[in-house]
Amino acid sequence: MPLHPRTCSGLYSVSCLLDALDGYAARHFEQSTRFGAVLDMVTDRCTTACLLVFLSSAWPRWAIVFQGLISLDLASHYVHMYATLIMGGADTSHKKVDKSRSFILNLYYTNKVRGPLYLFLTGVTNSRQTVLFLFCALNELFFIALYLLSFSSPFLSPSLLQVSNNGTASTLQPGSPAVPPTRLFFANPYSAGALEYARANKMDSTFPWIIAGISFPVMAGKQIINVVQLVKASRWLAEGDIEMRRAAGLPRKQKQK
Repeated sequence: MPLHPRTCSGLYSVSCLLDALDGYAARHFEQSTRFGAVLDMVTDRCTTACLLVFLSSAWPRWAIVFQGLISLDLASHYVHMYATLIMGGADTSHKKVDKSRSFILNLYYTNKVRGPLYLFLTGVTNSRQTVLFLFCALNELFFIALYLLSFSSPFLSPSLLQVSNNGTASTLQPGSPAVPPTRLFFANPYSAGALEYARANKMDSTFPWIIAGISFPVMAGKQIINVVQLVKASRWLAEGDIEMRRAAGLPRKQKQK
């Protein structure tokens, strides 16, 4: 991830596409399990968190934003999964959200919109979760675009813009004969400074900027949905707590002397 943007982006993208297909394959071959449902959500959170951790190290000035996104993503999905299991029953899927509880989450998890992009990418024609797929895919694409920009964009990472002796911006890639190798500057070739130097001007930023611009609105919408999911799940748990305490006669009133 720190040094090979094309290989990393390719593997990460394949992982995301396989994540969209594993649930369909499990249902098709009648191999759906509760463990699979939990594993699916956990691996999603882990992969996204790993990418956001790298972005935090690549752009320290934006670290608080990426840390907030990690926290929101983990909290939202954990509370939602827990509330579904406790309030809905062990056999209830976290993707089954009634309209009366949240119209937005019902649309997000169960709506079917057979868009050409989705059909082209997955070949699935009977999925109930097209909106979910599109939101997750474009959300990940936005973070992949930011990842690629960390190798190319002096606008987001000013330190990546190398300046030559005549004061003009240099497009030389570190490691070429005109640029000394990192070992001459850094005792540890895996230090933050050495890795940043190795990333400098490694690829063109035009295509990543286009991806980021297209996917940003959907990414922002995904974060809003995460907030809605966290709030709705928290309220659902609170309603269950109130009913449970009422049934148990809590709080017990103190006997007046």
